[in-house]
Parts: sequence; structure tokens; C-alpha cells
Amino acid sequence: MADNGRVTDLDPLAAFAALLTDEGQTLLDALRDHDPAQELTLATRLRRDHPAGLVSAALGQARLRQRAAAKFGAQDAARMYFTPDGVEQATRTGVAAYRAERFRALGVRSLADLCCGIGGDAIALARAGVAVLAVDRSPLTCAVARANAAALGLDELIEVRCADVAEVDTSPYDAVFVDPARRGGRGRVFDPEAYSPPLSWAVEAARKAPHAALKIAPGVPHEAVPEEAEAEWISERGDVKEAVLWFGAGIVPGAMAATLLPAAATLRAEPSAMLPDPEPRPVGRYLYEPDGAVIRAHLVAEVAREVDGGLIDPMIAYVTSDAEHTSRFATAYEITDQLPFNVKKLRALLRERQVGVLTVKKRGSAVEPEELRRKMKLSGPNAATVFLTRVADAPTMLVGRPLRGT
Repeated sequence: MADNGRVTDLDPLAAFAALLTDEGQTLLDALRDHDPAQELTLATRLRRDHPAGLVSAALGQARLRQRAAAKFGAQDAARMYFTPDGVEQATRTGVAAYRAERFRALGVRSLADLCCGIGGDAIALARAGVAVLAVDRSPLTCAVARANAAALGLDELIEVRCADVAEVDTSPYDAVFVDPARRGGRGRVFDPEAYSPPLSWAVEAARKAPHAALKIAPGVPHEAVPEEAEAEWISERGDVKEAVLWFGAGIVPGAMAATLLPAAATLRAEPSAMLPDPEPRPVGRYLYEPDGAVIRAHLVAEVAREVDGGLIDPMIAYVTSDAEHTSRFATAYEITDQLPFNVKKLRALLRERQVGVLTVKKRGSAVEPEELRRKMKLSGPNAATVFLTRVADAPTMLVGRPLRGT
């Protein structure tokens, strides 16, 4: 670990502890705005005055902070600490803040955050005024979570405990939040019972609490959702981030919901009010593309009712209508052309329309958008959107443009 009193090769926990020293903090401050392209030159210079192991740890942390800015914002990321897995798996600030506010609105004032990771959700909860017990079994992860609470001035509201979540008594808390690990040695885990801890364990923990939420992968099959839970799919700026199972008081068992951030617009259907799948119909003047969270929640029928439309195909989640509508849960397009799939015909049409910018979307098509775009030989001042899809089970191209404000 040391050579003539200088840090050299450190294990991960010791390396992280070294970053919290005065010397480590000085190095991190010097690397705040460093250019990764100049990292080798910078590392060589820093190693003249600082231990090589500490310089490596600081450079690694600086890289993680730059990556984390997209999830946590530049201001918080510059003060926080991360691990590679922590950056990858942490909840985005906007999503965590939305969930924390929902807990607060349910009257939650204390919560056990099981599998807390580096503390992203605990931070949002503390900022919402909720006292948090943050639990993780990794000593390094707990050290990072504890440092993050202190760095953001939230250590009085966040207690970090290194323990097996199965051994934690959650009865003193108003709520439980569980975020099981969904990655293993071979990458992403899709079977909920292969989560760590398994989904069945998390469900039992949720059932014992007055309020609970379980964060799971958005691809979870609906049949895996317990009857007493509300399932909510959350997207941020059009990208589906996660699904959450809610339990306890104030929750409608069996309800399905889609929440779109940052607008915090929620489409919810209770079991007794869920609509049947909309009927297919010919393509009208307008096409509505439901948000991915709406599709995952099986609420496309609710969007179809909202825009007085139907499906272009029984198996495709595009809604068509003859009327223009505004929906918070779908992007609207005006359709100008409907063609059977034919690359030459599309290229001729785009040349005639002087289209130089083409957005390619697909649903129910095996064609790769980038490959099609390369074949179009685009030129001109106009823009268009083409949908590669199926209509009445036939490969079809729909050409149009997005409506303003959607």
C-alpha cells in the first residue's frame, strides 16, 4: 500500500478512502474540468507530486463524474462519488425526484432503501424531507453512498448501513423501497427471480410495509405483477427507464400507469376501467405514436380513445385518426403518403419532395433505419419522417411530418 510513506497500489476501498483525504480532494479539484484527451500527459505530471495509486484513483473518479453528469446534473456530479456499476445502475435524478415526491405525497416520513447503491434514490428522498435508512451489502458501495450524503449536506437524513437486506428490520419505517440488482456476471438479468434479491423476496418485503415500491426492469411481463400492486412504467424524454410496483395504502391494486417525465404526466387505468384493444382502421390523415411507457403499460387503447382513433394494424402500436388532437402521451404526425414497402419508390418520392433530412422510425419492420437512410441519397432543404411498419399485415411506408408542439 505504501512506499516511503507514499500511496502506491490500493485495493478499491482503500483507494476510495484515500480520495477523501486532503490530498485526494486536492487532486479531484485539479481534475474537475480535465480533458480526457490530455489524460496521459496530465497523469504523468501529477505523479511527480502525488502517489501513483492516488493519481489513478482520482483520474478514475474524475472520469466517472463526467459520465454521471448526464444522470445527476453537472453540479451534483462534480461533488458526488461513483463506482462504475453505480453510474450504470443509479436512478436518474429526475426519476428519483418524481418517486420521492410520490412517497412524500403518501405521507411517508421515513423509509428503508434496500439495495441503495451509491445513494441516488436516497438523495432524492432526503431532499424531499424523508429520513432514509440506506442499506447495501457492499462495503465500497456503502462508503460511496455515505460520502455522497455528506458531500450534498444530507447526512443528517441519510443513515447508511452495510448489511444483507434480508437481515434488516424495516418495521420502524413508514415505507420500503427495493431496487434489486439486475446485472450478473454475464450482463443484464431478465428473469425477475434471478434479481438479487429475487423479486419474490422483494414482494414479500413490500407486503409487510405500510407503503412500498419495487424498481424493476421495464420489460417485466404483466403476468409477473402481483395482483395487489399498481404497476407504473416511467419514461424520461421519450426513453423508458424503469417499471415500479407500488404497494400499500393509497394504491389501487391492479392499476396500470404510464408516467412521462419531465412533465410528470401520468396516464392511469384501474382494472374495472381498462379499455379493450382498439379496432384497426385505414390510415387517416394523422398518426399518433404513443410513448414507450404507454405501450409497456398496455394503455394504447386509452390514447386511441383520446384522439378518436384506431390501430393501423392489430399488432402495431401506432394509432391513426382523421382529426388532429393534442395528447401528452403520444407524438402526432401528419401523414402525406402511404406506400407499399419499396426502396426505389421511396427514394423517388423524397427526391421529388427535396427532402434532405429524413427521420426513420420503425415498428413491425426488420429494416434497419440507418441502412435505409444511406440508400435514399438525400438532398434538399426539406425534412420528412418515414414510418416502416405494417398496415393490415402488409409491409408499408408512411411518410409525414411531426405536428408542431408535439
